[in-house]
Amino acid sequence: MLDREGFRPNVGIILLNAQNEVWWGKRVREHSWQFPQGGIKYGETPEQAMYRELEEEIGLRAEHVKIVGRTRDWLRYEVPDHFIKREIRGHYRGQKQIWFLLRMCTRDNDVNLRLTDHPEFDAWRWHDYWVPLDVVIEFKRDVYQRALQELSRFLTWPANGQERRHGARYLRQPRTGGTSGSVTGPDAAAAAPASAVAATATTPACSATLEPCSATAQASSASATAAPPGAAAVASMPKAG
Repeated sequence: MLDREGFRPNVGIILLNAQNEVWWGKRVREHSWQFPQGGIKYGETPEQAMYRELEEEIGLRAEHVKIVGRTRDWLRYEVPDHFIKREIRGHYRGQKQIWFLLRMCTRDNDVNLRLTDHPEFDAWRWHDYWVPLDVVIEFKRDVYQRALQELSRFLTWPANGQERRHGARYLRQPRTGGTSGSVTGPDAAAAAPASAVAATATTPACSATLEPCSATAQASSASATAAPPGAAAVASMPKAG
């Protein structure tokens, strides 16, 4: 479904934890990182598409998150011709997106990257809000910067005025039994830092003021690593679904 200018309606998702870190996913079999995103189907509202993509791509449902904010208007990016299928060149130009800022109100172990037969991501981590754009495919970088900038007005930091940080975790999808493991093999060689620090346990929160989701929310902890390297991202096709 394209508009008159050749842009496909799409949604992007920035998912926060209690420390205002963002969910950062590694594309399957690639070294590029991105936020969840996907197309809006005919008859869907942007919000309906967002909840569908959230579940399809990272396994979270509406009850696991709270909407903190969204962009006012569409943000557009054009896709270079060599990434566009030959049969739609001249008609398809790129994506126009509404971006949603969400607060995660559940445990990290509820993330499931294998909910569908065609997963988008094979690993994920928490990252500082201002993600490094050099690991994002080049033609998406401007939209990422504009979305992060616009949605940052909804953030509220702890009362001491400083961001509460811990080392961002680099995790694979939860295994059977609800545990998560660190990345190993070639990906670890590319992404592992010189040192790692233990992540502090956190209580999920569902508002920008960091109120706990429930008195029974359980904290989770995992080994932490530093940010992925600043090498240029491998070019990848935009999601077709």
